[in-house]
Amino acid sequence: MPVPAHPKVYHIVHVDNLASIIAEGCLWSDAVMVQRQGGTVIGMGNIKQRRLGLPVSCHQGLHVGDCVPFYFCSRSIMLYVIHCANHPELAYQGGQQPIVHLEADLHGVVQWAAASGRRWAFSLSNAGAFYTQFRAELAQLGEINWDAVAASDFRPADVKEAKQAEFLVERSFPWHLVERIGVHSQAIVSRVVNAMQGTTYRPVIEIKRDWYY
Repeated sequence: MPVPAHPKVYHIVHVDNLASIIAEGCLWSDAVMVQRQGGTVIGMGNIKQRRLGLPVSCHQGLHVGDCVPFYFCSRSIMLYVIHCANHPELAYQGGQQPIVHLEADLHGVVQWAAASGRRWAFSLSNAGAFYTQFRAELAQLGEINWDAVAASDFRPADVKEAKQAEFLVERSFPWHLVERIGVHSQAIVSRVVNAMQGTTYRPVIEIKRDWYY
């Protein structure tokens, strides 16, 4: 599978956290969030902690936890873990229904980052693994296994690894770059609309059941 002409990136977040993201005007990295309290955490604490010390090898002094992470696909493996709600290291047990996808355009994000002096990178597999490789050039996007990224069956180990490729943005990610919000149901649409009350920038909200399990 070739590199998509207009690749999108996806960040998943609990709908309860949207109002604070909008109020702040951005998503913050774990390195920033660890200094704060509150919010519904859907990730695994031990992995988040490990990522704070894992270097992004293509950028001197940058760590995975210093970045806001995105996947190159919706319906990620992490969402499957959340859906199954049986992983011993996952404290969150609320299921996938309240989780929303924030979709952004990769090229648009890179243009913003260049204009803002913000570093970015992508990994060829799970950025939280010690062995992953990082890249920081759009010309290297072809090194991602796009067939694995698009795969719905990720039982093969190589597919599972490659599907977890990540796009990373240093420190924060502006709310205005979110182009679409994909949700599980009409009930979550209502909660997203409530969270966006009072804000001037409102991305499109769509029920995308094919983005869920």
